[in-house]
Amino acid sequence: MIWLAILGMGLITFGLRLSFLALSGRLAAPDWLTRALRFVPVAVLTALVVPAIIYREGVLSLSLSNERLIAGLLAAIVAWRTRSVLATLAVGMGGVWLLQALAR
Repeated sequence: MIWLAILGMGLITFGLRLSFLALSGRLAAPDWLTRALRFVPVAVLTALVVPAIIYREGVLSLSLSNERLIAGLLAAIVAWRTRSVLATLAVGMGGVWLLQALAR
């Protein structure tokens, strides 16, 4: 029974992905949907990154002793001002490493 459920889920997932590829270019999405889909990558990235920044060992940590939070804020400022992914990553990762080295 479990194999049947796994096979069914796999077929449904494959069918959904195939439908987007097969219908790509044949159907035009409405403007409101196209505008809304532009925000999906930002929302997903935020949902993945923010919990890693504000939680420390499973506890909410919004203090200055949280190196990740400070580095994340610095990276957000760099991203806002420069719109450069490379600069944002460099400042964020460099900030985390520097602050963690200073904390020890």
